[in-house]
Amino acid sequence: MSWFLYTLIPVVAAIVGASVAAYRPPAPVLVSAIQHFAAGVVFAAAAGEILPDLKHGGSLWAIAIGGTVGIVLMLGLKRLEERVGGAVGLLALVGVDILIDGLVLGIGFAAGAKVGLLLTIALTIEVLFLGLTVAAEIGESERSRGQIVLLTGALALLLPIGALLALPIAGLSAPILAGFFAFGLIALLYLVTEELLVEAHEIPDQPWVTAMFFVGFLILLILDEAIG
Repeated sequence: MSWFLYTLIPVVAAIVGASVAAYRPPAPVLVSAIQHFAAGVVFAAAAGEILPDLKHGGSLWAIAIGGTVGIVLMLGLKRLEERVGGAVGLLALVGVDILIDGLVLGIGFAAGAKVGLLLTIALTIEVLFLGLTVAAEIGESERSRGQIVLLTGALALLLPIGALLALPIAGLSAPILAGFFAFGLIALLYLVTEELLVEAHEIPDQPWVTAMFFVGFLILLILDEAIG
């Protein structure tokens, strides 16, 4: 269970992000750069860590079912985002998002300590951005800055809870694990393509901002090689 301590790192990142947004909101271009960087890191984690395990899972049907469940769930989440509005709706959606991130992280640790560690790095950056977003949104209400940070931190605790829910997965057979890896891969790719990059492009791109995607991708590859 020593790996569980790693799941608390994104919680700290969310609190840091909320604190920054509550007391000194960053410029939109900086937020976009963080989104690009986070997208590159998450994409590298999906392609470099989850996909290789998935390819050698040895079960076509498990991969098909797990991937299909991932697609349906992510599209359902997207549909919900289009219908629900306001601060309460945002908090609910972010909570679901973070819980799914926790499940993916738990699946990563089921694949191995190295996969879990790299996913922790990727999701920490992503949750940092979520902390910025949530704090900026609910900061428009009459809540105090301290309440904003506490509420964001409470939401972030759903990530380690999600990781704990995935704990039984580690004891499953390789073919069934492949199905969960397929689900995790779809969830990560959705995060990159439909959330981080979509929101990052809401402001006009600058070359250095776009380059942050590739910087994030390259840094995770370097870390992967360094860890061995």
